[in-house]
Amino acid sequence: MLPNFRRSEADLRSQPTGSAAETSHTPAFQPRPFLSVPRATATDGPKSVSVIGADLTITGNLICKGEVQVDGIVEGDIQGSNVVVGENATVTGSISGEEVIVRGHVVGSVRGRRVMLQTTSQVEGDIFHQSLSIEQGALFEGKSRRTKEDPRTIAAPKSEPIGFVVPPRLPPELPN
Repeated sequence: MLPNFRRSEADLRSQPTGSAAETSHTPAFQPRPFLSVPRATATDGPKSVSVIGADLTITGNLICKGEVQVDGIVEGDIQGSNVVVGENATVTGSISGEEVIVRGHVVGSVRGRRVMLQTTSQVEGDIFHQSLSIEQGALFEGKSRRTKEDPRTIAAPKSEPIGFVVPPRLPPELPN
């Protein structure tokens, strides 16, 4: 048997009527206004940061229009507007950017208008720059070349071809 769900007349009289009833009624679900986030356009410039995490190893070249932060291992070239090589990161390849900050290990050339080698950095390769700062404690093995033109457009020096090594010939087998 179902219970009686009808309201008594006393309950109905105690409820407000007309416009007062409409204003006191609030729905259980109230939609929130949509938060408008402006989209980045090409004219806004680089605002996003692409992060290569510490647990990530990438084999191949990276090209990014914005900022790149490398905390993992990259075996290949990196191009970005701003490139940051984290303290525990390793990059084997060339790095090119408007601003390049190195805190980790780089084996390869570095090209940028502004290049900063911080205390924990280790760079094995040449640096092409308009502005270079090297903090005390940073390790740098290579040549530094200051240039007035955009260092990112300077062609990399061509490496010498590696000599061909002929393996030794084994003597012919003798019959038993």
